[in-house]
Amino acid sequence: MAQAELRPTRQRLALAALLVGDGKNRHVTAESLFAAVKEQGESVSLATVYNTLRAFCDAGLMQEVTVDGTRSYFDTNTHEHPHFYWEDDGHLTDAPAEDMVIARLPDAPEGAEIASVDVVIRLRKRG
Repeated sequence: MAQAELRPTRQRLALAALLVGDGKNRHVTAESLFAAVKEQGESVSLATVYNTLRAFCDAGLMQEVTVDGTRSYFDTNTHEHPHFYWEDDGHLTDAPAEDMVIARLPDAPEGAEIASVDVVIRLRKRG
């Protein structure tokens, strides 16, 4: 957190430990992270969780993946990569980037440049 110029508060440290403490990448919602931190007995408000996730994103420590206009996931893997969104149970996982090929993108409008391309592949069980 020091490299990202974020003050290491007790709440931020507790949330960071849940997010990356075991070295694995995670896809969380603010609500799921709030539930996990409460389960550990930490006193953190949902607003603090949202603010911390936004601060981590602003600092480049994680990225926000918007699945629809009302649901955001926060991903600890900051490299550009596609995602699978599992509609049946509402969770997000990484999709294999090496299997995806984007052959052509439209030109950006005058005065703009493409900052990134987000790919969310929606899945549901057959039948």
